[in-house]
Amino acid sequence: MRLQSFFASATLLATLAFGGLTGASQAADLTVGANIGNVPWEFQDASGTVVGFEIDLITEVANRLGKTVAFENIPFNGLFPAVQSGRINMAVSSITITDKRLESVSFAQPYYDSDQSLTVLAASGITGTADLKGKTIGVDTASTGDIYATENTEKLGLAGISRYEGLTPAMLDLQAGRIDGYVSDIPALLYYTKDKPEFKVVERIVTGEKYSVMFNKDDPLATEVNAVLTTLKGEGFIAELHEKWFGAAPEDTTSTVAVLDMPAAP
Repeated sequence: MRLQSFFASATLLATLAFGGLTGASQAADLTVGANIGNVPWEFQDASGTVVGFEIDLITEVANRLGKTVAFENIPFNGLFPAVQSGRINMAVSSITITDKRLESVSFAQPYYDSDQSLTVLAASGITGTADLKGKTIGVDTASTGDIYATENTEKLGLAGISRYEGLTPAMLDLQAGRIDGYVSDIPALLYYTKDKPEFKVVERIVTGEKYSVMFNKDDPLATEVNAVLTTLKGEGFIAELHEKWFGAAPEDTTSTVAVLDMPAAP
């Protein structure tokens, strides 16, 4: 199915309520947790509509399963207990598959390869992580960037770590000088800063991350979604999403194109 037919047929019930399930999400077959504000994966456009790479992807997955879907806005750190408690059926928000996470949750096969990045004010003089001694950096709470900064605090000589629930508040603090840099997913920062010359992504921090949909441990739904992702990769649908949101075709060797096994706990 091409993108044109997706936009014509998919049903999207976007809900932005913290706390309990809204009427819309209760009525839907699948409730999906997402940290709305995570550009370009899930965010509100100028009209207030919830859009993004993962919004498009999960809406099409639900469509292929013959189900309706509602998105519930949940801070990133809250996605894990929400999935484990059964409050939501699955979660997205550029969630990295890790061995530690696989001990308590399940993932479908990945659909995006990523790394972390360091973003600073262009006029700051900071050219990379080697210049962070005595500096304070921002991260997203419980994210891979948070793990990286915490594990490397002494090595980098950091003065402190400030934690945020999403890119926007972190970038506002960076612009205001309350933090000296922001460590987060490189695709989101490249997308965000492409028309904002006051910011600069100065270093790719190689972590070998892969993103996927998260489920409660051993939930059969993970296998169903995994099969749909295989189909969508074969049809080139996910590659088209990559071109739509990042302006370039993905490499054939990446998980956006290549069919991979479901991740398993070590």
